[in-house]
Amino acid sequence: MGESITYADAGVDIDKANDLVGVIKTLAKSTPRSGVMGEIGGFGGLYSLNLSNCSNPVLVSSTDGVGTKLKIAFMMDRHDTIGIDLVAMCVNDIVVQGAKPLFFLDYLAMSNLDNTKAASIIEGIAKGCCEAQCSLIGGETAEMPGMYHDGEYDLSGFSVGIVDNAKIIDGSEIRNGHKLIGIASSGVHSNGFSLVRKICFDACQYKVDTHIPDLGKTLGEELITPTRIYCSTLLGLARDLPIHGIAHITGGGIDENIIRVIPNACKVKVESGSWDIPPVFSFLQKAGNVDEREMHRTFNNGLGMIVVVPEENAQEVMDRLSAMEEKAFLIGEITAREASEPQVEWV
Repeated sequence: MGESITYADAGVDIDKANDLVGVIKTLAKSTPRSGVMGEIGGFGGLYSLNLSNCSNPVLVSSTDGVGTKLKIAFMMDRHDTIGIDLVAMCVNDIVVQGAKPLFFLDYLAMSNLDNTKAASIIEGIAKGCCEAQCSLIGGETAEMPGMYHDGEYDLSGFSVGIVDNAKIIDGSEIRNGHKLIGIASSGVHSNGFSLVRKICFDACQYKVDTHIPDLGKTLGEELITPTRIYCSTLLGLARDLPIHGIAHITGGGIDENIIRVIPNACKVKVESGSWDIPPVFSFLQKAGNVDEREMHRTFNNGLGMIVVVPEENAQEVMDRLSAMEEKAFLIGEITAREASEPQVEWV
């Protein structure tokens, strides 16, 4: 027989992985630790629930990835913000039901482990967890030779939160006359990047370092902008004011996300032109000759969240959002719907 073959010969370096665990432990300690038991490195993450202020607790969970926005990180060789996107896509999905995020776990897979790159990615995850006020309690880093192109990786994660059953925001209290308030996004967030890349890099042949005058920055700088995390804003609103529905505007845009939180007997009237659309969306629409309808069903078009509130509380909610330094817009209302009508009407 020939020379003995090792796992390292097959492309998996256990020693390098062990070194990375030490870095991850340090980053995890920078996130909120209330409730966390033990350290990174066990078979499972332990979290002790404090239920003193929750009479009927309900756990809420969400899992997601970053999608093909990862390609932008690869093209720019910049990996310190993509982890924020990952956390945002998960925690934003549970906060809309009134849940406070408790903890987060990630999954990072590379063809060949690059500790510098992996540490940068996880640093972004830790930063996102701090912004969401949740704990990074574990995860998985997998070295999988031959599964990915050199320099590329895959990234996913999940979050778990808690809400008192009596305080779940589920849209059941939405009535005719309620108002829609949109909260600004930070840009494209993490949805629609297959179309973004088709427009920018296939049709227009731009590079990530192409300066776009309409944006005032390079294309890469605009597209890598991380997804907003809305936890503190929305939980603050829900604590003090009647918030009867919240929609996270992700893939599918306003049309397909707002109907997830309103009763079937209701219709949403959205007022076109009632909010400021960031330049990146006008740029994409013009560069790709994208139909208005396609823009609405693919991108957030400048609104990361939409909250539904009683008419008499709408101005107070607007004022509170302004005090939080959020850009907010009154964008429409809830009306009665005939069975044959669509649930979203643009006016």
